[in-house]
Amino acid sequence: MLPFLIIGTTFIIRKIKTRRKKKMRQRFFKQNRGQLLQQLVCQSGNIAERMIVVTLEELEKATNNFDRTRELGGGAHGPVYKGILSSLHVVAIKKSKIVVQREIDEFINEVAILSQINHRNIVKLHGCCLETEVPLLVYEFVSNGTLYDHLHVDGPISLPWKDRLRIAVEAARALAYLHSLVSMPIIHRDVKSPNILLDSNLTVKLSDFGASRYIPIDQTGVDTTVQGTFGYLDPMYYSTGHLTDRSDVYSFGVILIELLTRKKPVSYRSPEGDGLVNHFSNSVPEGKLVRILDPQVLKEGGGEVVDISLLAAMCVKFVSKDRPTMRQVELTLESIHAAKENASSDDMTDESEESYVGANGLSVGGESGVDAATSHD
Repeated sequence: MLPFLIIGTTFIIRKIKTRRKKKMRQRFFKQNRGQLLQQLVCQSGNIAERMIVVTLEELEKATNNFDRTRELGGGAHGPVYKGILSSLHVVAIKKSKIVVQREIDEFINEVAILSQINHRNIVKLHGCCLETEVPLLVYEFVSNGTLYDHLHVDGPISLPWKDRLRIAVEAARALAYLHSLVSMPIIHRDVKSPNILLDSNLTVKLSDFGASRYIPIDQTGVDTTVQGTFGYLDPMYYSTGHLTDRSDVYSFGVILIELLTRKKPVSYRSPEGDGLVNHFSNSVPEGKLVRILDPQVLKEGGGEVVDISLLAAMCVKFVSKDRPTMRQVELTLESIHAAKENASSDDMTDESEESYVGANGLSVGGESGVDAATSHD
């Protein structure tokens, strides 16, 4: 009799635990806006094709119960783990460390945005798990760190200039796509070098859409609580709270300056106490650009370096309407990059290379060249 009683009690306890577990997962699914994802899937077949709902068991198995040795790193929002799904896909799993509604809202915002876009230079969201206390997002694994990691290494040599130029083009394409080529324009709102992932071929994968916002087609912007990263943050957006696509343009301009100077926008201070953007912008018309550019860029670049410096200065104008659109930035960079590629493929001699620089009226060999380039601006 006693054995039957023990077996019966064990069965009942197990059933109660299973029921509690199921109820808890249902509560988390509701808390994590699971209904929103279901609506998105119903509204768009493309989302259903691209998105998968991953179980917690699958993710625990993929990460060895979220073992610390599987951590790739993480920012303010929480750790990111490397995992291998049963499908043998290598993925990055983002897990929030703070259980507050704002964090959950940002996670779901990222699901809503990334599940509806498809671009080779934007990180792909494979799926999500909403049955845990905080939602888990499953991305393609991008193996080669961030642009920030590659630029800010110890020693005098960093990314080759030709790679920096191509990375700038690809990042511009991703942002121009978000602003112009989706059904409802998307403002990233946190464009910075740590959010530009690079794969094994140094191909750009723009990431971190938690703070992103849709802009209705009939509006030029939206009023929001200010979010972003100081050093990259549009000062006009910061002072007014009015977010427009030109806010991303400003942040992208800071990245161009970062690529040109290899200085950190968040922490840099000039001898006069200016931040990176002000110091750079003041150096262009004063003909002192050569003093702030990365020596590696001066050595490896040609006339296109000043072209891009002028473009960067336009992107970081204080008044947002004075900045170009991301589409204009993209086209300008593609033109500069194509000219550079054509020059390289022609295997130019030193003499012909001087002619190329002269034809553009640009030089980075000294202050006089910069003066010539900026005198007509």
